Amino acid sequence: MEFTDTVRLVIENKEQSVYTIAAGDTVYRALEQLSQYGIGAMMVKDGEKIVGILSERDYARKIALRGLDSHHVRVQDIMTDEVVVASPDDTIETCMRLLMENRIRHLPVIENGNLLGVITAGDLMRWIMGRQGETIEHLKHYIEGGYVR
Repeated sequence: MEFTDTVRLVIENKEQSVYTIAAGDTVYRALEQLSQYGIGAMMVKDGEKIVGILSERDYARKIALRGLDSHHVRVQDIMTDEVVVASPDDTIETCMRLLMENRIRHLPVIENGNLLGVITAGDLMRWIMGRQGETIEHLKHYIEGGYVR
């Protein structure tokens, strides 16, 4: 099965806010924001430039397991700085592949250097399931309408 819809459609139909944190903020401050907004990751900025992404996984592996104090460690010290990104014109299939191959859960969508949003594996699955539901309804109406030969 191919998923040829583009990520642009997902972004346009998703109620979202893009949360960011400064690279120099403490990891503790980032955790407060992740908790406050109920999200698993946020983009890291240095001024207006996106320089990384910080996830709960980064915290668990780089702070909690090492016994470090999140009040004293800076976001820039544990963030993932090689961020995998998508274009809004990438297909759902392409983005699913990016998530799986890179073993990540969050995919920033960038266009002309601007952050449009962040999509998750859950966002893509909801989109796919919604599209399958639409197809089933169309087929149901087609069959019920007497168009079967």
